[in-house]
Amino acid sequence: MKKLATMLLAVGMSAAIAGCGGTARTTDGAAQTVSTDGSTSMEKVIGYLSEAYMAENSNAKITYNPTGSGAGIQAAAEGRCDIGLSSRDLKPEEAETLDGTVIAIDGIAMIVNPQNPVSDLTIEQIGRLYKGEISNWSEVGGSDAPVVLIGREAASGTRDGFEAITGTEGECKYTQELTSTGDVVQTVSSNPNAIGYASLASVKDSVKLLSVEGVTPSTETIQNGTYKIQRDFVFVTPKDKELSEAARAFMDYATSEAADEMIEKAGAVPVKR
Repeated sequence: MKKLATMLLAVGMSAAIAGCGGTARTTDGAAQTVSTDGSTSMEKVIGYLSEAYMAENSNAKITYNPTGSGAGIQAAAEGRCDIGLSSRDLKPEEAETLDGTVIAIDGIAMIVNPQNPVSDLTIEQIGRLYKGEISNWSEVGGSDAPVVLIGREAASGTRDGFEAITGTEGECKYTQELTSTGDVVQTVSSNPNAIGYASLASVKDSVKLLSVEGVTPSTETIQNGTYKIQRDFVFVTPKDKELSEAARAFMDYATSEAADEMIEKAGAVPVKR
């Protein structure tokens, strides 16, 4: 009888952990929260994925703390969240202790105020603009007006990706360095002389989207690589620590074909399978 009782208890606990859709639950049926922390550029992507997942798994609770890529990577490394969110690939030193799983691709959109007549720039021109070598819009076919350079703070994955691609690391002459993608979009929309970069998923009608070397960012041009200013959206987890059942179930969903529709609705691009 003792053995039978032990077996029944084990079966009951296993069922409680498995839960609906593989999400972990406590023995009283309460949901286990999956905490995510990091990239502000991934706000829409994580939002759509979380809402869709929780709709199918009523016992699941996914939380999101928008702190920036660098902070999210650090939070994952220190065990302060289940999944870190980064809008850049891990650096070699980070990859020694952390795993990075690409869940989507994002175009880094170049945006200007709708009043700006400029519609296309080359990567070279963008680099020269941000290094201060081009300081007036008239030099690239625009109006006779000073260029106002809007960018992200040093810990931003968006900034890291942008500067790596445009060859401007450590050389940008920012007029303003802002702490979120939304702030960049808002600032550019209110200044006719401003230029900024932002996650394509976060671009609104309040700003004008530029083509780069004749290519406009889209699902097709990002997946086939013809749009050059792009980066990965990454889930970051520790190498030496197993994910909880709840976190593993959510990650499995986010990296499956079932999540592609939500990724596209969020304005990002699914990984080509």
